[in-house]
Amino acid sequence: METSDDRIELAVDPARPTGRTLLAGGVEQSYVDVADPTYLHFEYVRRMAAMADLAAPAGDPLDVLHLGGGALTLARYVAATRPGSEQVVVERDPAVVELVARDLPPRPAGVEVLVADAREAVVAAPAGAYDLVLADIYQAARMPPHVATVAFAAEVARVLRPDGVYLVNVIDLPPLLLTRVQAATLRAVFADVCLVADRRMLRGRRYGNVVLAAARRPHRLPVARLAGRMRRDPLPGGVLHGPALDTFIAGAQPRTG
Repeated sequence: METSDDRIELAVDPARPTGRTLLAGGVEQSYVDVADPTYLHFEYVRRMAAMADLAAPAGDPLDVLHLGGGALTLARYVAATRPGSEQVVVERDPAVVELVARDLPPRPAGVEVLVADAREAVVAAPAGAYDLVLADIYQAARMPPHVATVAFAAEVARVLRPDGVYLVNVIDLPPLLLTRVQAATLRAVFADVCLVADRRMLRGRRYGNVVLAAARRPHRLPVARLAGRMRRDPLPGGVLHGPALDTFIAGAQPRTG
């Protein structure tokens, strides 16, 4: 999450006393269970976590770059499920970093937090440094244009290792034009791309989150296993890949500026 909203707070979940929701201007941004970092409240976060789970053999440590820090939900999850991982979290808003550091459990070992712009952080990162890059970058419910272009995707590809995976959260509404453009943008750079979303979103029936996954190497994404995980989720999701993703993109053009 990246936000310039000064109304930032943590609220206790009345249905789950150990749950904390990070709010910006009254809008939910992140959720953390202070007793269980593997509990993931939001469906799109579970989808990103599923891809992280499948990115390497279970338990193997990973080098991860998080663009948009929020309450460090996924950084805490990776630290719990893959001990020894080295993670860098980039958060633009120092007020979020301060609140999370003050009122939530300390960040896990191996997690570094930087207050910086996501694009500048990626450009400054060394080539081939990361196994995973996870992007959840929003300002006032909008993905900033400078992190949604072919040029930015190319910078992410540069900092990934050959088997690395890039995950992007996209907030969209029917007819999912932003998602189609972002999928086309990733395809202009990455050899393998897939999309995961609530089936109702794919049928144009609701607003919500779409997760895009991209890899430099062809056939790198574990699409069949990911689809299996999505079917078992409390809110089942669909996976589009290959010809199905071609149909979904339907002529959308990559964003170049």
